[in-house]
Amino acid sequence: MAISERPSGSLWTEFDPGPEYPPLHEDIRVDVAVVGGGIAGICAAWELARAGRQVALVEADRIARGVTGHTSAKVSALQGTAYSRIRSSRGADAARLYAASQADAVRHVVEVSRELGVDCDLERVPAYTYVSDAARSEDIRSEAVAAAEAGLAVSFLENTDLPVPAAAAVRLDDQVQFHPRKYLLALASDFVERGGTIVERTRVTGLDEGDPCRLTTTAGRTVEARHVVVCTHYPIFDRALLFTRLAPIREIVVAGPLPPGCGEPAGMLLTEDEGTRSVRTAPRGSRGRMLIVTGEKFTPGGNDGASTAGFDRLERWAQEHFEGFTATRRWAAQDTFSTDHVPYVGRLHPLTRRVHVATGFGGWGMSGGVMASRLLTERITGGSSPWADLYDPVRLRPHDAPNAVKLWAKTAAHLVADRLPGGRAASVDDIPPGGGAVVRGPHGGLHAVYRDASGSLRRLSARCTHLGCIVHFNEAETTWECPCHGSRFDVDGNLLQGPAVRPLEQLAGDDTG
Repeated sequence: MAISERPSGSLWTEFDPGPEYPPLHEDIRVDVAVVGGGIAGICAAWELARAGRQVALVEADRIARGVTGHTSAKVSALQGTAYSRIRSSRGADAARLYAASQADAVRHVVEVSRELGVDCDLERVPAYTYVSDAARSEDIRSEAVAAAEAGLAVSFLENTDLPVPAAAAVRLDDQVQFHPRKYLLALASDFVERGGTIVERTRVTGLDEGDPCRLTTTAGRTVEARHVVVCTHYPIFDRALLFTRLAPIREIVVAGPLPPGCGEPAGMLLTEDEGTRSVRTAPRGSRGRMLIVTGEKFTPGGNDGASTAGFDRLERWAQEHFEGFTATRRWAAQDTFSTDHVPYVGRLHPLTRRVHVATGFGGWGMSGGVMASRLLTERITGGSSPWADLYDPVRLRPHDAPNAVKLWAKTAAHLVADRLPGGRAASVDDIPPGGGAVVRGPHGGLHAVYRDASGSLRRLSARCTHLGCIVHFNEAETTWECPCHGSRFDVDGNLLQGPAVRPLEQLAGDDTG
């Protein structure tokens, strides 16, 4: 069953879209230009405006509707087995700084919600990381020890009353689940009241790192600023070669009413068993609660789960543990993962003091985005942060090299192998209605071809406009995706997600064989 035949769409994006902010119609000059209107960008803009800076927030589409609008919206300092991994890769001091920064972000969300009187369905609940296989109990015990040594008040449990089979768990109280768009639209409103400028439907395409910096846009207008903050999920400017240290991953989400009589999760649940399974609930007013389950990761443009089968597997898992559950919403979220499990937040490259970046949140963009906004505000306003060195994008650590080499090798393989014969439809005749494939044109070029329900064909160049990798078709979401760096396009070639900044080239006529 195609995903288009099922109720779909993010639970959060059904909320009031909020006021529309105009595109950029004239050149402007500000203290700080923030590129990207997700949680990191909106929070950074708000923090900087509160610190007295004149700020412009520039978003290519609508604020809080991209990656942030498709999150599971868990704000937690307990993040799977993060502390075991960070202690192993970066050391005990790094784990302590990471814990302190993430816990600070959780507290800050609560404080800001109270300060602004935001009704964003914020709930303080415990977070659990658990295993269902008793043979892995020691892994959870090790995570509990690492998290406790990092300064978190965790507890290790061998007997739980969770509504899922759990042989062992680590618990951290007073974490947060909330409605991300309600929170961020309130911040955006307050940001404007403080004199900030929001520009929507304006894509930034170029950066001149002069003094001041100058951003160019598709509309031909410019934004001049003493500082630029790039919060575009995957950096659209990569002068530090972060693409060799960032892996884009998409994760499937299903949501539906919590069936009557089912045991409600007493908090937010996460296990790395069966790939990943993450569970939380959200209020539905007088209609009970919604159950939200995530997992089933896949690489954009890959063949490792980007199909309706992934959604079906996740829904079956939810039905096994919450009898009577039916998914009424399905969507996927995308994030970037760093090679050492720690985000990149700070200067974009070694030679700049004016261009900053926030990326690589590894599935924890809610706490990570808030952390990044506070860290970057400190940098830009002349303050200092105890965890600035931990997140510094310029950090070079020898043990990260093997993972970086693997990422580069994967990209190089796609650049070469995807151009070779095989692995694609022989001709457009092989493409079913609602399907897409890359085919070789009569003159040797590769074309991305989609057949709509009426049988009409839409032809595009298959070359991603970022670095030229060949896009693949994602049948579950009806999109073209780049397997190298995660750029995504709709079937008409329009850009959905960067780091690309231009659409796929449209091909006219019957020139695809």
